[in-house]
Amino acid sequence: MADKKQRAKERFEALAYDKKNYFEEASKKERKEMYAYAEGYKAFLNAAKTEREACETAVAMAQAKGFTEYRFGDPLAAGDKKYFINRGKSVVVFRIGTNDLETDGMRIIASHIDAPRVDIKQNPLYEDSGLCFFKTHYYGGIKKYQWTAIPLALHGVVVLKDGTRVEMKVGEDPKDPVFYIDDLLPHLGADQMLQKGGKIIEGEQLNVVVGGLPCADGEAGKRIKLTVLDYLNKEYGMCEEDFLSAELSAVPAYPARDVGFDRALIGAYGHDDRVCAYPALTAVLDEPSEHTVLAMLVDKEEIGSEGTTGMQCKVYEDLMEEIAIALGANFRRVRFASKCLSSDVTAAYDPNFAGVYEKMNAAILSCGTCMSKFTGSRGKSGSNDASAEFVGEVRRMFEKEGVIWQTAELGKVDAGGGGTVAKFLANLNIDTVDLGVPVISMHAPYELISKADLYSNYKAFLAFMK
Repeated sequence: MADKKQRAKERFEALAYDKKNYFEEASKKERKEMYAYAEGYKAFLNAAKTEREACETAVAMAQAKGFTEYRFGDPLAAGDKKYFINRGKSVVVFRIGTNDLETDGMRIIASHIDAPRVDIKQNPLYEDSGLCFFKTHYYGGIKKYQWTAIPLALHGVVVLKDGTRVEMKVGEDPKDPVFYIDDLLPHLGADQMLQKGGKIIEGEQLNVVVGGLPCADGEAGKRIKLTVLDYLNKEYGMCEEDFLSAELSAVPAYPARDVGFDRALIGAYGHDDRVCAYPALTAVLDEPSEHTVLAMLVDKEEIGSEGTTGMQCKVYEDLMEEIAIALGANFRRVRFASKCLSSDVTAAYDPNFAGVYEKMNAAILSCGTCMSKFTGSRGKSGSNDASAEFVGEVRRMFEKEGVIWQTAELGKVDAGGGGTVAKFLANLNIDTVDLGVPVISMHAPYELISKADLYSNYKAFLAFMK
């Protein structure tokens, strides 16, 4: 009887599927590599809190690895290491492989480097009741109440009247001041707390405190506002009109930090989607490939991938076509042979909010990078929905290279959902599937991920490139 039970157990283990915790599967050496890789990622996060900064940091990393800038019309040859900058807000880092481009295609990893934030309006500055504020317009899907009563930094650029471009980053250095969105005290908040979550704080209440000191001139009309304007003029050469041609954002002033006694997790602003962009970038920078490989780090995903720097812009297709032309290949054939991992985060199962997840098909923290065959909402609306054949092909790539990974969908079928850039690459007739890191508290000012999943994502990209 005991032998029969043992055989049944072995048979079940051979046939059944269960997710694996990467920490448990990894050797001591590999676990050490996970933690070391996470240090580089945290440094990237701290340097790249806006899409402009992420682009700039990625370019610096590429240059350090011997990559040079590509411009349309430049000649290309096998072995070339290039990057292409689009308006300072997105970048494509690529290597030219040795395989025939028409039969092998391109291996593309597409991630986004924008993140939810609070943008400063074009006519923002006002004084009221002893305080000076910036009016704002939030960017991306946020819970507005989460952005109150936390330290904020101001990042961005101002183009002055004479065309001079001035960069601003205040609130990151410990010596810097920070900024602040106020909230109502609980003693007077009874009516506020009766509101639905989306109404606890209204969009027009997300006003950033930027000053409180009246200027010395007792005759000035708005003395605190004048203090702020004087500071901006001395430090940046600005006058109030220059806000009209500025792109300034309030972002959390927190640095990325290890979370937990065992330091297995990372808390930070902007995991979505820099936790996928960084592994995509480093995979292409670190490893040569016989394939032609591209890491596309794009903008505007959080608002629908629109505009000149979002994934829907023709410039990315144009770049691919330019590469094909430079190598003497037919672009239509190249597209048909190409393969893409659309690398965006997914929701990790959160036991404190279990009701919105279907646990059998939810991403579990530390069980590796997560493939989502489809995204979208409810009836798969807005989804790419990758083919079984392509999922099987990627699955074999990961199996061959020993990648620990999992599959999931984003919550219960009717609970909501979300989209990625996958459909825009698939619309070019490129086989595409979503692959990304599970995140706790997605779109919050401080999100949570596992170092195991971060490193698994990197290993998955290396396998894809092979």
